[in-house]
Amino acid sequence: MPNKLEEIPIEIHPLKPFLPPQASLLMLGSFPPQQKRWSMDFYYPNWNNDMWRIMGLLYYDNKSHFLREPLKTFDRESIIKFLNEKGIALYDTASSIKRLQDNASDKFLEVVEQTDIRRLLNLLPQCKAIVTTGQKATETLLKQFDIQEPKLGDFSEFVCNNRALRLYRMPSSSRAYPLPLERKVASYRIMFQDLQMM
Repeated sequence: MPNKLEEIPIEIHPLKPFLPPQASLLMLGSFPPQQKRWSMDFYYPNWNNDMWRIMGLLYYDNKSHFLREPLKTFDRESIIKFLNEKGIALYDTASSIKRLQDNASDKFLEVVEQTDIRRLLNLLPQCKAIVTTGQKATETLLKQFDIQEPKLGDFSEFVCNNRALRLYRMPSSSRAYPLPLERKVASYRIMFQDLQMM
C-alpha cells in the first residue's frame, strides 16, 4: 500500500528570489501560499496576509498604501519600487515543499528542499541582516547556521562567509498568528530603526 506522503505532490517555489543588488536586509518567509490564494504575482500575495499593510503603516502611516482595495489586490509595481528604494530583498527558506493540508498554514508544510541561504547572501554583498517572518521560516533557517534562536522581536548575531550578520525573528504577518496588527508593526519598526532603514 503506498505511503500517503508519497502521494502528495512536491511544489517547486513559483517565484524567483527578489534581490536588489544594494539590499541591506534579506526577508525570508517559509513558502508562498497556493496560487488560488494569490491576489498578485509576488511575495506575500494572500489578501489576508498583512505584510504590505505593516509596511504601509511603518513607512507611510497608512495601512492601505500598497492596497488596491476595490480590486482586493496589492499594488505590485509600487511594492517593487519601494523594496528597491529601501534595499529589501525577498525570498523563502524552502525552495520546494509538500503541502500536507489544502491550506496556507505553515504548520502543514513539509520542507523538501531548503533554500541555500549562503548563496543568496553571496549575491547581496551589502546585506547586513536577515529577518525570518514566522516560526517555520526561523526553524528552517536555523538548520543551516550555528545561530542561537532569537526571541520574538529580537535578533542574534552570527557570521557567514566571514561577514558579521544579524538574524531578526519577527512575528508572522499572517492573520493566523494571534497578535494585533499594531503590535506586529511595533516589532518591525524596532528592527528597521535598528538597521537605520527608517
